[in-house]
Amino acid sequence: MQGGYGRVLVVDDNKVIRQLIKVNLELEGFEVVTADDGAECLEIVHRIRPDVITLDVVMPRLDGLRTAERLRADPRTRHIRVAIVSACTRAEIGVERSSGVDAVLAKPFEPAALVRMVRRLARGAQRGAPSLAGVPELSELPGLSEDGMAGGGMAGDGLPGDGRQGGGSGSAVRPLG
Repeated sequence: MQGGYGRVLVVDDNKVIRQLIKVNLELEGFEVVTADDGAECLEIVHRIRPDVITLDVVMPRLDGLRTAERLRADPRTRHIRVAIVSACTRAEIGVERSSGVDAVLAKPFEPAALVRMVRRLARGAQRGAPSLAGVPELSELPGLSEDGMAGGGMAGDGLPGDGRQGGGSGSAVRPLG
């Protein structure tokens, strides 16, 4: 495992979101590499050899779900933990275990929820557990309620807790299972 907690490949077509995820994970000791979309992810994944990959769903060239499916179909990458980080709801994207996704984090997200999710997935990779095994139940994720909701949101996004006017329901980490 590279870096303090491992290496993460962050895949999102939005440069601001990529940078937000990268900075938050680097501050927690992860080594982070970024890609603009699923096609770039597949081009570099064998060279990067990440422990965890975060994927947006809606991206040009190759979307996040098709990318996850291709990662699972390749014997060299099927062990890598994959998390969807998207503004799309789980129902909208139709995520199931068979899609090759280990966890889902809704945007906007609380940075601490992102770090917890990635750390849990990286620990599973370090232990050598097969992907989808050992994905934490919601009750195991500190700071999350029974329904997986985490308070707050991204800093300065107008969500509760940042002192600005705005609304939102926080973020939800939803391990699949």
